Amino acid sequence: MTPITPVILCGGSGTRLWPKSRKAKPKPFIPLVGETTLFEQTVARCGDSARFAAPMVVTGAAHVPLVQAQLGDAPDARIIVEPEGKNTAPAIALAALRLPEDAVMLVCPSDHHIADGAAFAEAAMRAAELARDDWMVSFGIAATAPETGYGYLERGEPIGERAFRTARFVEKPDLERAKQFLADGGFAWNGGIFAFRAGAFLAELERHRPDMLGRVRAAVEKGSEDGRCFHPDGTAFASIEGDSVDYAVMENTGRAAMVPADMGWSDIGNWPALRDVLATGDDGNVVRGEAELVDCTNVMVDSDGPRVSAIGLSDVIIVVDGDEVLVTTADGAQKVGKLQGAANQ
Repeated sequence: MTPITPVILCGGSGTRLWPKSRKAKPKPFIPLVGETTLFEQTVARCGDSARFAAPMVVTGAAHVPLVQAQLGDAPDARIIVEPEGKNTAPAIALAALRLPEDAVMLVCPSDHHIADGAAFAEAAMRAAELARDDWMVSFGIAATAPETGYGYLERGEPIGERAFRTARFVEKPDLERAKQFLADGGFAWNGGIFAFRAGAFLAELERHRPDMLGRVRAAVEKGSEDGRCFHPDGTAFASIEGDSVDYAVMENTGRAAMVPADMGWSDIGNWPALRDVLATGDDGNVVRGEAELVDCTNVMVDSDGPRVSAIGLSDVIIVVDGDEVLVTTADGAQKVGKLQGAANQ
């Protein structure tokens, strides 16, 4: 059976993890969980050559040197250099147009944490099986809390073993609805991981966003290669009206499916999310660097230099990175990306 092609999306600037994550070296390319970066961990999860082909990475020009360095000397890895960000649907279309129609694509964000690699691989195999039958497959992440920052998938009728039709896509709910979804048990988080047959994805995009596909196709046809990098034509790509794959395809197709995945997933979307991944003690505290915490709970300190001392704090994040210092409550961390320092990084 043809191996699955990982399509790794490297976009965005990760400003919600400022000051650690900055435009020059954003979230996927820094070691946040363990000694390797989230991008390196994403590549490694798809490293079994019996199951996975060499990865195809879609990224912007500014991050090509980081991608090249962290891919190492993998000779068959390919890089598509987006002329500019146009959201996930055009990025995935670029990859699909550079693959054979029968290739099964496993679309993975480059900046997520997955604790259970074996569960990920098992879900990927089930998703690929469905994709070969032209289902448009989402990973349905096991919901463990009433999160309001994620989209949700409602489970529909079964498709074979441990897979389901996607009955409904739900945008980020308010807290009351999120609690209802969790209690219902038939909802999962939409983690942004997908499996498609390349030709089937392009057919769905042609059906629902023909203008987008036409412009992406023109960008590919007029593009050029440079070693393992492919450069779509910038003028053609600039004319695309961007959209997410959820809006462009997944919410419109009649072939939407979901594979449940309980794999210790986090999008590490902000500092409290990272704290929750790293916390091991009963007090919920996380310390990286020189710090002393007294009578503190759920406090995270990440310092690359000065010693940080805190007394009597709860649900506070303190980050020292070079010449920048961030102090925020856990609730306030959602606004970190709006700070002037983050915007001007």
